[in-house]
Order: sequence, then structure tokens, then C-alpha cells
Amino acid sequence: MIEQRVMGIDFGEKRIGIALSDPLLIFAYAHLTFENDNNIWKKLKNLIESKKVVKVILGLPNKDKNPELTEKVFLFKGELEKRFSLKVITWDERFTSLMAQARIIESVPKKKNRRDKGLIDRNSAAIILEEYLNSL
Repeated sequence: MIEQRVMGIDFGEKRIGIALSDPLLIFAYAHLTFENDNNIWKKLKNLIESKKVVKVILGLPNKDKNPELTEKVFLFKGELEKRFSLKVITWDERFTSLMAQARIIESVPKKKNRRDKGLIDRNSAAIILEEYLNSL
């Protein structure tokens, strides 16, 4: 069996949360958080190649609440498709940050460690990816 994975992305102007599926496309794991800087495409390329990513599920914010961010997500989607020749599916990300915070409160005992915004971003990406995988 060829080992392939699906990547979930929670896009933000400062940080990008990343989640990965297992090779059987059953589970989603919060993987890491990248700073959204000039090196983002190089970091994504390395991760996509090393983890054999074949598809990306990209969180799509509520257009009515944040039209500027929604536009940036679509620009990011276009760049992902162009640079990596991957299928990129947008997925409703409403409430994923709240769900991620609740998950973190349950699983991270120290309040100090819960304040890590990157932890929220990558857990939001995992929730986006979980919802997609559950729909298959």
C-alpha cells in the first residue's frame, strides 16, 4: 500500500495550523504550526513531500464575518494548487477555534501551556480535517 496523507490547514495571517491524517485516512492529528512568513512555501513544500500529502483540506472562514480573510484564503488556495499540483478542498471552519480551545482545556493540564496560540491553530486544523475524514 502506498503511504499517502491528507493535510488539514487552518490559515491565519500570522500563523498556519497544520494537521495530518494517518495513511488509512481514519484519524487526524494536530501536527505543527508554521509562522505565515516569507518561508511558508518552502516549509509547506518540505512537509508535503516528506509526508506524501495528496490532498489539502483548507479551513474557510465565514465570509460575512471576515470577507478580507476569506479572500486571502482563496488566494492561498490558488497558490497551493499552482505550486504543488494538489487538490485543495475548502471546508467550513466555523467554531473550530472554540472546539479546539475546549479540546485543549480537557487535554492540557497547565493553564500556562494552554495559552500557546499555535496549539489552538494546529488543533483547529485537526478538527477541520476530522470533519472532512468523517464525511467520507
